[in-house]
Amino acid sequence: MDMAQKPNFQTVDPATADPGRSYLGHTPDEALQIAGKARLAFDDWRRTGIAERAAMMRRAAAVLRARREEFSALMTEEMGKTLVEGRAEIEKCAGNCDFFAEHAAGFLADQAVDMGGPRAKVAFRPLGTILAVMPWNFPFWQVFRFAAPTLMAGNTAVLKHASNVPGCALAIEDVFREAGFPENVFRTLLIPSRDVRAIIEADAIAAVSLTGSVEAGREVASQAGGVLKKSVLELGGSDAYVVLEDAHIPAAAEVAAAARMVNGGQSCIAGKRFIVVSEIRGAFEKALVEAMSAYAMGDPRHETTKLGPLQSVEARDNVHRQVAESVSKGARALVGGDVPAKAGAWYPATVLSGVRPGMPAHDEELFGPVAAVIEAADQADAIRIANDSLFGLGSGVLTGDVVRGERIATDELEAGMSFVNQNVRSDPRLPFGGVKHSGYGRECSDFGIREFVNIKTVLVHPEARSKAGTE
Repeated sequence: MDMAQKPNFQTVDPATADPGRSYLGHTPDEALQIAGKARLAFDDWRRTGIAERAAMMRRAAAVLRARREEFSALMTEEMGKTLVEGRAEIEKCAGNCDFFAEHAAGFLADQAVDMGGPRAKVAFRPLGTILAVMPWNFPFWQVFRFAAPTLMAGNTAVLKHASNVPGCALAIEDVFREAGFPENVFRTLLIPSRDVRAIIEADAIAAVSLTGSVEAGREVASQAGGVLKKSVLELGGSDAYVVLEDAHIPAAAEVAAAARMVNGGQSCIAGKRFIVVSEIRGAFEKALVEAMSAYAMGDPRHETTKLGPLQSVEARDNVHRQVAESVSKGARALVGGDVPAKAGAWYPATVLSGVRPGMPAHDEELFGPVAAVIEAADQADAIRIANDSLFGLGSGVLTGDVVRGERIATDELEAGMSFVNQNVRSDPRLPFGGVKHSGYGRECSDFGIREFVNIKTVLVHPEARSKAGTE
């Protein structure tokens, strides 16, 4: 094989902008061959007992915990995550593996249907080989959130990870190997985005899961739909938190800051728009500035660091462009808003006030540590502003009246998830996903494991001489 034909994946340390390790990828033909091997592995894997699958999945959890420090350091090296957040991410992956090892059998158990005579049931059976196209921001969790239920359902999986985290992508394949999964049940493809379409269209692939941008979602949905293959899409978000006049302001500001600053603000479900009723807007902004200022920039390898670099200088520059354009249109930076004079993808915790329609901070997703405060006249106006978005992933309500908050969260906010007095987060026990331009389908919980199965009707009549029915 001519090495010049293979793509090269060069990592860059976001904290310094220095080049890191590089990895040779797969040619288009090699990628198709790997997908074919995963499809062949499906024939045996689907017949592997669910208890045996669960034992392997529990071993995967043990491998993750045993190699936690190694994997945390790898995430820091490739996309700048702090070591503290990296450790938490690896533990979350391990917990997800344990959860589906324990609950998959129940989630996938046949369901009897009373037909008043014939015996009928609904069965959940695997589809085949599922392609996962995953992002860099949670390089282990995004994959394990998909992989644990998918493999427990009896499917095999092929991963196309983000190009800036090739080491993480290969490490995840290694976890499943070390845990004793058959060789081709989970495979990683190191390919550029331009080669994904051929994998989607390959006969070996049964369906596609993507977490990424709206633009990537449109492309993958179109390509999968063109060959009549199911897709699940978890796309961007501009999560709105409605802050009502009866909220306890210091506590609300702490929740808001935590929601905004998860993973340095680089999360689809990070709080981004804080819509505050006018009578408490000033007090809330003061408390939010104080809470956000606690997230000081620092070396992501240090234990006390709360804000590391963004994933790349290019990403940082785009966030700053959005901030600068918003300020030029009338927003005010109450804290932050300047690019530090040092190498690397650094950007400070920033609070923008006076955010209005027509500003990037109002209309676009800001993927960084920037909180946008939007004033609302009252509760109804706040709900209107929250829903006036192309996105609908997560949302929140901050209020002293939890009954009021639950009603708004349940019936008023247009989002796949809505939390009251806490920041939105993913959990294997709860369905995860969005509406509108935030995508479709669900991950996690029983809803997630059933996305990539054949929901199959089986009816058994006691007599073969029964009359044929009508459709």
